[in-house]
Amino acid sequence: MSAFERYLTLWVALCIVLGIALGHLFPALFQAIGGLEIAQVNLPVAALIWLMIIPMLVKIDFAAIREVGQHWRGIGVTLFINWAVKPFSMAALGWIFISWLFRPLLPEDQINSYIAGLILLAAAPCTAMVFVWSNLSDGEPHFTLSQVALNDVIMVFAFAPIVGLLLGLSAITVPWETLLLSVVLYIVVPVCIAQVMRRSVLASAGPAGLRRLLGTLQPLSLVALLTTLVLLFGFQGEQIIQQPLVIALLAVPILIQVYFNSGFAYLLNRWTGEAHCVAAPSALIGASNFFELAVAAAISLFGFSSGAALATVVGVLIEVPVMLSVVRIVNRTRGWYESGSAVRQRPVEQKAG
Repeated sequence: MSAFERYLTLWVALCIVLGIALGHLFPALFQAIGGLEIAQVNLPVAALIWLMIIPMLVKIDFAAIREVGQHWRGIGVTLFINWAVKPFSMAALGWIFISWLFRPLLPEDQINSYIAGLILLAAAPCTAMVFVWSNLSDGEPHFTLSQVALNDVIMVFAFAPIVGLLLGLSAITVPWETLLLSVVLYIVVPVCIAQVMRRSVLASAGPAGLRRLLGTLQPLSLVALLTTLVLLFGFQGEQIIQQPLVIALLAVPILIQVYFNSGFAYLLNRWTGEAHCVAAPSALIGASNFFELAVAAAISLFGFSSGAALATVVGVLIEVPVMLSVVRIVNRTRGWYESGSAVRQRPVEQKAG
């Protein structure tokens, strides 16, 4: 790792402080940037996410996608966590912390709305940022792409019923424009760009040229990640300053949910004997949230100024620093993970690409 990468946690902390300060000092500027969106998808942030995920996607050799089937254990674990555990565990955590423990500290008329926002946040797995987390944890790129694509298909059919069940609503409004645009922006377009780049470089400069390209793109990816942090915290700088206690309290169940689900997925993969290069992205996909969809659904169902919208925004604010901490944990525990008896008994698959 470069010196820049080794101190990534420090840069993240500085960018959070910088974003909050700039959002407080220049609210009009950040409101203007925040307004550059289509169907609740912010276009500047989407462009930055392209810079973050394209290095991961350039690694993908589509001829090797067929080999993903050997990682069926990781796929099964991730699907179980995403759709059978995460939404329901968040509903339970919301009830324990927001409706019970923290109730005296929160506005009484927003309690149910806060819980609804937390459920919306947990009901859909992340589409874009998981490529960044997988790349930072040396994850298997073909597994990551296949898992995200599979989750997107399931989300189309499962998001509304799960949210409706947990919120007690007979029908919910799914912001289809946000869902479809996010899939196109965060998967289809960057995959096409990355594959054109990959094939062009391999044709002109071979594998050595591809390695040089990846070496150039990696720093750009991290800079884009930090810039995204500044924007996200800048967008909500006033909210953080005006409602610090509410935001801190809402962050508690989100933090517990992230660490619980990522740890559960990581342990299940170790128990089944899955390779670490699959277990790491599986844990990260299992814990991350599709916050664009959550924010859009909260606004459409409960209104822009609702507690539900605020709860989903808190998920946006803590997504990057918290997921970076999960990346650090899975990287530092790789030796422990691979010492597991089930992992040792299975041959270690070579990552393709």
